[in-house]
Amino acid sequence: MPLPIALTGMPGGGKSTVGRHLARRLGWGFVDSDTLIEQRIGESIRGYFEREGEDRFRDLEQLVIQELTSQTGSRVIATGGGACLREANRLALHSRCTVVYLRSTPEELHRRLRHDTHRPLLQVADPLTRLRNLYAERDPLYRECSHFVIETGRPSVTTLVNMILMQLELAGIVEPNLVHSPVDPLRGPEAE
Repeated sequence: MPLPIALTGMPGGGKSTVGRHLARRLGWGFVDSDTLIEQRIGESIRGYFEREGEDRFRDLEQLVIQELTSQTGSRVIATGGGACLREANRLALHSRCTVVYLRSTPEELHRRLRHDTHRPLLQVADPLTRLRNLYAERDPLYRECSHFVIETGRPSVTTLVNMILMQLELAGIVEPNLVHSPVDPLRGPEAE
């Protein structure tokens, strides 16, 4: 059985969206660590973050990452943007999953997130500077725990999924027969 595939990267880098599409293409399960955390705490991460502070949130996130990386089964895991900050998370992800870093520049992220009001770390007067600082801190950590780096740029979600699948196939991690065509010849393109 193949290792789970975990997606890492900056907030707004496309981990959840790409993860859902990648899981669908592989016929695997999908889990978003931030969504799982919100289900467990019964509120938004932003609300919890503001009330309990970042350290308490990171403790909870670490428990969820440990749990998700310990489970067996073919699935894609989308991690939160700060999951890489703790060494325990980086080690768990790198040793128990195939980790793909969706790398986006701060400028690309700012373009995507400039109207976002849900990400607690970006609720500042100058979000672009904040993104540049976060990127400078986190890029080396994402690289440390990742097996593959995919430059996101401006490709479509389908193109990003194809880029990931190509890398995984070339590395022998995903069997070519597991990579389903986006167009099922028996059902036609409208089946998607």
